[in-house]
Amino acid sequence: MTHQTTFDHEAATTALAQALRQQGLKLATAESCTGGLIAAACTELAGSSDWFERGVVSYSNEAKTELLGVPEALIARHGAVSEPVALAMAEGALRHGKAQVSVAVTGVAGPSGGSAAKPVGTVWFGFSLRGQTHSEVQRFDGNRAAVRQATVTHALRRLLELLGAHSG
Repeated sequence: MTHQTTFDHEAATTALAQALRQQGLKLATAESCTGGLIAAACTELAGSSDWFERGVVSYSNEAKTELLGVPEALIARHGAVSEPVALAMAEGALRHGKAQVSVAVTGVAGPSGGSAAKPVGTVWFGFSLRGQTHSEVQRFDGNRAAVRQATVTHALRRLLELLGAHSG
């Protein structure tokens, strides 16, 4: 699936902040290909410490293991850009902090590093909320910056959708 959009990150993070505050939840991020851009978008808002607990940039495989507890064998078996690793990153972000909601991203932002199975623009997402973790994969078009921004946009949108599904 390919997405190209002019998404307002400030509006999305404002809505995300409101949803998390209303539900008494805090967010953690575990980021590889975005290098902290999701956390940066969240912490652009004043008062984000009310709902944003932590952001982990785990760019290397070693960081995924050391900071998030992703098993080395899982990375060796499936590769860093994979569903099992995205799920483990999302779960690790919660296990190593006090948040109740997490998003994890691992992907190939380019311009190099892609393969036939995982072309440039492939990003795996992991989302964890209230004991349930799920994943999805997206393929974004464009250069490195475009792939990274599309990843942030998708992460914020999906978090809002997931929190909306769990509100009430």
